[in-house]
Amino acid sequence: MTVIGITGPTGAGKTTALGVLEEMGFRVLDCDKIYHALLQSDLTLQQELKDRFGSALWGPDGLDRKALGRLVWEDAAALADLNEITHRHILAALRRALDRAAAEGLPGAAVDAVALIESGAGELCQATVAVTAPEETRVRRIMARDGIGEDYARARVRSQRPSEWYERHCQYTLVNDDGQEAFARRARQLFVRLTERS
Repeated sequence: MTVIGITGPTGAGKTTALGVLEEMGFRVLDCDKIYHALLQSDLTLQQELKDRFGSALWGPDGLDRKALGRLVWEDAAALADLNEITHRHILAALRRALDRAAAEGLPGAAVDAVALIESGAGELCQATVAVTAPEETRVRRIMARDGIGEDYARARVRSQRPSEWYERHCQYTLVNDDGQEAFARRARQLFVRLTERS
C-alpha cells in the first residue's frame, strides 16, 4: 500500500490534491479530524492534557480549545508540551488507521497534516508532498473560502510557515498556480508515478 503525506500552507490547494487521491482509491486520513476524535474518546489523552494544563480548560462539552490555544501561543514551553502529548497520540491512531487501510486491501492512504514533518507523521509515508501556491493566490482563496476580509486573510497567511519551508522539508512539491483543473492533472501525474514506484 502506498502512503503519501500531504502538507502545505492554508489556501494552497491541499483539498484538491487530496480529492485526486480519493478518486484514485486512497483513504484520506485527516490528522486534525483524528485529533478532534481523540479529544472525545481517548481517556489517556484527556488525562495527560488535564495533568499538564489543568482541569479548568474542560467543560461539559469537553476541552475549550480556544482557551488552550491562547495559553500555548503565549508560552513556548507549554506549546512544546502540547505538541509532544498530542502528536504521540495522533501518530498512534494514524498507525492503526494505516493498518486498517492495508488490511482492507486499499491501494493507498493519504496523510493530511499541516504538521506532517514536525509531528513525525511524514516518517510513516513513502513520499511527502508539499502543496504550495503564491501568497496573493492564497489570500484570494482564503477570502473566498472563509468569507473573511483581506487584512485577516493576509494575517492568517503570514502566521504560517512560508511555502519555501514546506518545499525544503518534503520530497516533492506541487505548485498550484495555473488553475484547479491543470493543478489536478499535474497532481494525478505525480501520484500515479509515486504509486507505481512503491
